[in-house]
Amino acid sequence: MENKKGANSSYLGNITEGVTSIMEGMKLTWKHLRQSNEMRKPMSPSDENYFKQATGIVTLQYPKEKMPVPDNGRYRLHNEIDDCIVCEACARVCPVDCIDIDSIKATEDLGVCSDGTKKRLWAPKFDIDMAKCCYCGLCTTVCPTECLTMTKVYDFSEFDRNNLIYHFSNLTPEQAVEKRRLLEEQKKAAKVAPQPKVETATQPVASGTPASATPTTVTPPATSAPLSPAPARKKPIMK
Repeated sequence: MENKKGANSSYLGNITEGVTSIMEGMKLTWKHLRQSNEMRKPMSPSDENYFKQATGIVTLQYPKEKMPVPDNGRYRLHNEIDDCIVCEACARVCPVDCIDIDSIKATEDLGVCSDGTKKRLWAPKFDIDMAKCCYCGLCTTVCPTECLTMTKVYDFSEFDRNNLIYHFSNLTPEQAVEKRRLLEEQKKAAKVAPQPKVETATQPVASGTPASATPTTVTPPATSAPLSPAPARKKPIMK
């Protein structure tokens, strides 16, 4: 079968095309090598001059140099526990169950959050497993006090997976035991507290009647039987 690719399909043509391609690639490589006498300035991709840096070394010397991250970057989660009301809305909406929360009802006044919301629960356990997080941001959306946020911290790699579990509790294990004991004592005290007496109305006792006499019970009058209808009068016969 005759080859229809032309002269370049010959043995010498293939060699010529290969050498030409190598020369074009090496020309571009040497051009960048001559321009690599200075570093590119680290700047955010949102900067207007970011794509104007056509020359210089492209690779940043991480971690000495880092590319700036926008303030609205969605990376590692952070919880401001002082503003948390332990509503567990974030744990319920999380699609991968990376948030684990435990709560204890407070027996004292905990004050209010920064937005004025009343605090009623302690958080002995508020763990976020960033190894499971899918960075969807749903937990930050449903947070009523906006205490749970996604920060721009992205370089938090660890050798041990357990180090990716971040703890945001506001009680130590010893304090949690004490708070549970106080709550149980409050519940027991509420159960044994005397119930208020309900006073029953009695008939006034006439003078001269001994105090130990049993009060008389007033019985309602019997309902009278319904009256039977009167017989109809006969019309007089006219003569």
